[in-house]
Amino acid sequence: MFIKNFGQFWRTEEVDWFPGQGNRNSFRLLGRQGTYLPGVRLADFRHMQGIYILYANHGPYYTGLTTEQGLGKRLQDHLNDQHGNKWDRFSWFGFQQVIKRTDEFNICQLRDLAGAATVGEPATVIRDVEALLIRAMGLTNISQTQFSKGEEWFQVFDHEVNDYIDKLQRK
Repeated sequence: MFIKNFGQFWRTEEVDWFPGQGNRNSFRLLGRQGTYLPGVRLADFRHMQGIYILYANHGPYYTGLTTEQGLGKRLQDHLNDQHGNKWDRFSWFGFQQVIKRTDEFNICQLRDLAGAATVGEPATVIRDVEALLIRAMGLTNISQTQFSKGEEWFQVFDHEVNDYIDKLQRK
């Protein structure tokens, strides 16, 4: 039960990594659940702590862990370090829950990492590790083990950000 949320094969070019000034235009790593009101939810995973995998044309290229910096900063760094231009997609597996409390744009917040960690029965943890590996490698030829508590979030593409924020403002 250590994976709380995850996003799979998000496209690098669909994130505005270095936007201009202003609250609405600040860097975000937005995920969504649902598409239409009233069920749509947005969360910013920029500060998520967890594991990530970078993918290139031929599959997984690099994996990392976020402990001090959030997911967004680590990914942003990889755009300009020795890994730059060698990956175009990423998956992430987060240790923090998304909570109902929202910011001024109705974007859900993340639970502090200290309050997020739960272990559980060994068999459950083992299944979560198996689910992580299956999903990270994009395997489709075996039965899909599910995370015991993990919620999947879908990438909000750069051109959709303002539309989703506007929807939530009307909520």
